[in-house]
Amino acid sequence: MSLIRSRLLDRIPGVVHGFTTREGGVSQGPLASLDLAARPHESAEALAENWRRVTQALGCPGTPVLLASQVHGRAVLDGDLSEPEGGVLGEGDAVVRTTPGALVAVRVADCVPVLLASPRGVAAVHAGWRGTAAGIVQVALEHLCDRAGCVAAEVVAAVGPCISVDAYEVGEEVVAGIAGRVPPEVFVASEWERPHVDLKAANRWLLEQAGVVEVDVLPHCTWGDRRFFSHRRDGGETGRQAAVIGCC
Repeated sequence: MSLIRSRLLDRIPGVVHGFTTREGGVSQGPLASLDLAARPHESAEALAENWRRVTQALGCPGTPVLLASQVHGRAVLDGDLSEPEGGVLGEGDAVVRTTPGALVAVRVADCVPVLLASPRGVAAVHAGWRGTAAGIVQVALEHLCDRAGCVAAEVVAAVGPCISVDAYEVGEEVVAGIAGRVPPEVFVASEWERPHVDLKAANRWLLEQAGVVEVDVLPHCTWGDRRFFSHRRDGGETGRQAAVIGCC
């Protein structure tokens, strides 16, 4: 299997990371083949094998992966609270870790995955439109800086594959929700009859406003690129890819 990587995160010593595609796993049917979430009709054995392959590809075979039960909010989970065996820590939309021995990850199928790395800690963030409107990337950044003892300018960010602005037609409630935090000219495309929203641009703006200097925005669109799961394209019968980071 192959992982998509950020050129900026690749520069940080001791940090491993990757954005998965749907390729290289053992899941069957609509979830084929590298589904990384407990979905209807997914077997526990297939899910475990898929995650095993991800940690292997990262060069950290068997390393526990810490996850959140994602709720489209702004809660951040502390991955340092106990020695983990891996799995879901609780409800939230970001996981922070400052010690080696475990990876942190979020799972997406059109929402924005954001990975943050500093010299002394990492975070994985899930930002759908509601999370973007809630400023989850800024909250996660604050938690990371607090836990790692760093400032925002020391953090490098990668905004991963998600639905592109061309494919993301939305209602006015989405625009209004995000506009409560991000200026509309940053994220609303006006060339269509109905509004289209650029979630990557909104989250990049939030990170830069919070003091992050280096943000790598990856170009991939989950809706248009069949290498990815897409909730909007495929409906509920689809799997989840993941954004993973850590010091193993």
